[in-house]
Amino acid sequence: MSFNAILLGKDETTGFSCSLKNINKQQLLAQEGDTLIQVQYSSINYKDALALTNKSPIVRHWPMVPGIDGVGVVIECHNGRYQKGDMVILNGWGCGETHWGCLAQYAYLKSDWLIPLPSNLTAYQSMVIGTAGYTAALCVKRIIDFGVKPDQGMVLVTGASGGVGSIAIALLAKLGYQVTASTSKIDDADYLHQLGAVSILESQTLKEPNKPLQKERWIAAVDVVGSHTLANVCAQTQYNGIVASCGLAQGMDFPSTVAPFILRGVTLSGVDSVMASYDKRIAAWDLLAHHLDGKVFDHISNTITLNECVDTANKMMTGQIKGRFVVDVNQ
Repeated sequence: MSFNAILLGKDETTGFSCSLKNINKQQLLAQEGDTLIQVQYSSINYKDALALTNKSPIVRHWPMVPGIDGVGVVIECHNGRYQKGDMVILNGWGCGETHWGCLAQYAYLKSDWLIPLPSNLTAYQSMVIGTAGYTAALCVKRIIDFGVKPDQGMVLVTGASGGVGSIAIALLAKLGYQVTASTSKIDDADYLHQLGAVSILESQTLKEPNKPLQKERWIAAVDVVGSHTLANVCAQTQYNGIVASCGLAQGMDFPSTVAPFILRGVTLSGVDSVMASYDKRIAAWDLLAHHLDGKVFDHISNTITLNECVDTANKMMTGQIKGRFVVDVNQ
């Protein structure tokens, strides 16, 4: 058996390569794993875009099939955790970095990495959500568990036009929170208002160095940007508020002081989606399955083929797209 997959390569002679290849099943089964799935859909996340464009050293083993997300049907599971025919979701766990991922028609994975597809979501909808939406849900869950109530004030979402931001806005709005969307794409205002944002903030106002303590504006925030943006978000967060940090689009640095944390009691909470526990994954997906408005899927989703992944990744890296891109791996 052979199947189609995107394969990334790198060597000293030819450098980086990215192409659609026909791969033999035995090459796939040489990967560490115990569960073979036939992939139906994957998606393009920021980390996938970095790998596909070789803009950052995401890939650590070569050659590599990228794709940190996948949904598909179990063909065989050697430890009995899943049965043939079960529908399962993959998010993270180093796939596309150290282990072959799901921008392919088949994937060989560890059953511990998989969760069941929620019964009230379709396979396609799960990849509209993908790692971006699942990460957004982890952030929103962190805010809820912290005790923030919708009537306590405004919640800020940075990187609002991207995958994490889009779903964070939609989920927060559905749960009754008042959301301000920070974006560099002011032309996307209608898109963001339809998701549920009540106001739009031009992101440039957050990107420059500023005072360590500023006017209190947000009771909570979801930040995917990092660097000066995260520093300014913390400086503007209300007393006893919380900032859920899950991204570094502007940079990995954090040019701040301890002032927001010791003078206003602000909590900066890091959110990791790659190695999150099974229970945290189930809780995040349950939140999405029960509280994400069905209209959101049509509003934010775009469908592409494996052949279109590289072009989409390049556009993502230059900020030319919004929403979520689902990859139909069989087209």
